[in-house]
Amino acid sequence: MRGIEKTLMAVAAVGLALTGCSSGDSGGEDSQTLRIAYKKADPVLESLMTDTKAQFEAANEGVTVELSPIEGNDEDYATKLALSQRSPDTAPDVFAEDSFKLRADVDAGYVLALDDYLADWEDWATFNETAKQAGLGDDGSTYAVPLETDTRVIWYNQNVLGAAGIELPWQPKTWDDLLGMARTVKASNPDVVPFSMYAGTMQSFYELLYGTEDGGLYNEEEQKWVVGSQGFVDSLTFLKTIYDEGLAVSPAEALDPNIWQQIVGEMLPQDRMGATVEGSYAPQFWQEGADYEWPEYGDVMATAPFPTQDGQGPGAVSMSGGWTLAVGAGSKNPDLAVEFLKTAMNYDNSLAYTVDASKIAVRTDVAEASEYQEMNPFASEVTEVLNVSNYRPATADFAEIDTAVLTATQEVVAGGKSPEEAAATYDETLKRIVGEDNVIEE
Repeated sequence: MRGIEKTLMAVAAVGLALTGCSSGDSGGEDSQTLRIAYKKADPVLESLMTDTKAQFEAANEGVTVELSPIEGNDEDYATKLALSQRSPDTAPDVFAEDSFKLRADVDAGYVLALDDYLADWEDWATFNETAKQAGLGDDGSTYAVPLETDTRVIWYNQNVLGAAGIELPWQPKTWDDLLGMARTVKASNPDVVPFSMYAGTMQSFYELLYGTEDGGLYNEEEQKWVVGSQGFVDSLTFLKTIYDEGLAVSPAEALDPNIWQQIVGEMLPQDRMGATVEGSYAPQFWQEGADYEWPEYGDVMATAPFPTQDGQGPGAVSMSGGWTLAVGAGSKNPDLAVEFLKTAMNYDNSLAYTVDASKIAVRTDVAEASEYQEMNPFASEVTEVLNVSNYRPATADFAEIDTAVLTATQEVVAGGKSPEEAAATYDETLKRIVGEDNVIEE
């Protein structure tokens, strides 16, 4: 493990080299100020920023780091951050950026391209290639460094599957294997909910869609949105099947945004559910001191990667989200701002943050650390699927597109439309959002 002393020496050298940069504050001719914005509600992120401030100021005489935490939920943070970015007097030099919002802020001109700054950063080679996708703009340039990420897998109750006669460990290879398990569990014990997929997108529809031959909403090569997708219809059909056959919770329960609390807090711990698709962060719900503390979860639960539709390569699929660190396009001290970002994401700081936050490591060397591997019984398993994971095409108009997808999913689960009807409605809505010239049929 590389110690932080080595990093501080490197940052100090950069700081000495940058003392002639223009000043962004009132502290004197050679003083410089960096403003750092992040979400106040996250105590682990707060700790990372506080520690990095102390390290950076100690290594860079004359530099002042101003922490500017923003209160509120994710939407509040995004709104307040956007407002601050409109004026050079309030725009942050470095800011935490939800990967879901990055491309919109890039399009708005708020984010600095980092390719030249990262080219000679030795640590950049240790970042997982899939995780790096979270920081890409439409033009293929890197605009943010991933801070952390997550994945989605199948979490299954070994007591329930074992009682139904299913061989353990269980690893479905196709969607038919998923249905086979669910039908077997239902036949064995009608009082158990066999398999849960929420009536949403990340843990549900996208997990299916990105495992089809069509493989997604957006054609990156053509830079166009996909319509006429058989994979879209097939994904909705799978959801319709599990709800029509009573293999999941009831449609009314599925449409309740708080159903996850019953699933992780009651059904799984009480052996009343066979399996669910949930994020890599699931152990946070069950660990000591958590809202749904469950001391036996490590022995009862197990994970399996979500399979592709027919077992085609790469064999499994996952969806990822997460937060990044970015530099403001209007920063008066971009070199210093990037060095602050690099300090925050060095090995020691990244390891401490990732373990404390129970997130998926974005650095491969952090993922190999014993502290990370021992974070919870499933750390290694949920990290491995990052290699087959996907990020949503978070363009400036994606929030509206995502809502259209959610509507299609919920209409099918509720029984209001057939998969074909819901897909056709989505296609028309998509064309209205992005324009006929920006779609491609597959």
